[in-house]
Amino acid sequence: MSRYLKRVADGQLQRKLHTHGATLIVGPKGCGKTTTAKQFAKSVVEFQDEDQRENLLLIANTKPSDLLLGDKPRLFDEWQDAPKLWGAIRKNVDDTGNVGDYILTGSTSKKVDTPHSGTMRITKMKMYPMSLFETGESNGTVSLANLFDSPKSYQVCHSSLTIDGVKQAVCRGGWPSFLHISSEEEQLDIATDLLTQICEVDISTIDGVKRSPLWTRTILRSYARNICTLASAKTIYEDAAANHDMSKDTFYDYVNALKELFIIEDIEAWNPAIRSKTAIRSSAKRNFTDPSIGAAALGLTPAYFASDYKTLGFLFESLVMRDLKIYSSANGGYLSYYRDRYGLEADAVLHLADGRYALIEIKLGESQVEEGAAHLTEIEQLVVAHNKTEKQAPLRIPDLKLVITATEYGYRRDDGVLVIPIGCLAP
Repeated sequence: MSRYLKRVADGQLQRKLHTHGATLIVGPKGCGKTTTAKQFAKSVVEFQDEDQRENLLLIANTKPSDLLLGDKPRLFDEWQDAPKLWGAIRKNVDDTGNVGDYILTGSTSKKVDTPHSGTMRITKMKMYPMSLFETGESNGTVSLANLFDSPKSYQVCHSSLTIDGVKQAVCRGGWPSFLHISSEEEQLDIATDLLTQICEVDISTIDGVKRSPLWTRTILRSYARNICTLASAKTIYEDAAANHDMSKDTFYDYVNALKELFIIEDIEAWNPAIRSKTAIRSSAKRNFTDPSIGAAALGLTPAYFASDYKTLGFLFESLVMRDLKIYSSANGGYLSYYRDRYGLEADAVLHLADGRYALIEIKLGESQVEEGAAHLTEIEQLVVAHNKTEKQAPLRIPDLKLVITATEYGYRRDDGVLVIPIGCLAP
């Protein structure tokens, strides 16, 4: 058995098990949900075990409460194959009042309508593919949590992640199965195979609606061409429909299905009251749950980027956003972005549950740091100016100003902006 690499989600799951009777782990296919759940489970029911499947489904459809008997926490993998389990678990949690008894994992490619929401009994936890820290490609010398707690403690850092390593990470993605493949070229097949599975199978099995693999691939390619931009849905639709007789309703149906599969995951806008509402852009920033989906949709390999650093920059931004989501998840973190019609932007705004937030620019090289830092400082100054005139409704001053890069060295600037290579960042 291969060694389990610790995930940021471990701490989240531990906390959920201390507070709720059951935990449902959701996330994209292949991100490691079942493997992580097994680290905490004391007994496992696997509906995909063909030796046991027929008998397990018979019990689940006849008297599902019998399947709840066993050491706790008890894991039900591919639970959606036996949907009556949901109600049985919900009732058992009500009856016993216990916490940490059940974990549910399953494929995102099959949506299940349950008669009860499970609110207050069954909590939901989202997992992502692996971050660079979890794969060992980030040395983890700069903790995001520590930056928020002690921002002045950061001075310098050094990353061993090369630009070639970044190219590989972008195309390969954070899918745990790559860890067992020694060939870097063969590691790229995982994202390619995932893309094929999404287009040919999952897009239709998610809700039983037959959809076209060709149209799915076309929409994903159009999305990938606009990754980490503010392209309108109309723009992406027109790109996708250029060579296909696809209606707008059909386009939105496909996009919604891809969101249900945790493939598309847009970033919403941050709208602080520092400009007029008409000045601040409010459309979603287009993104995937992992940059490798975009690279695979476009048919890109690491070698391609030798002549196209602009595309690499957009995919690198997607990778950084994935890692930021993972690193901040333990603190209830979520991401937005800021951009206005004057050209002022922050590629990401990382919000914590307690109200603290960081303004972030994401830049591939050192030559772009100055511009990124200037944007962050100007946004901070807008907040300060707002507070002078709107004393009844002041905005919090940003707790951190970060420029995250693919460079070798990190440092603190005189303007308070922290330059941090992604190869140093950790939760």
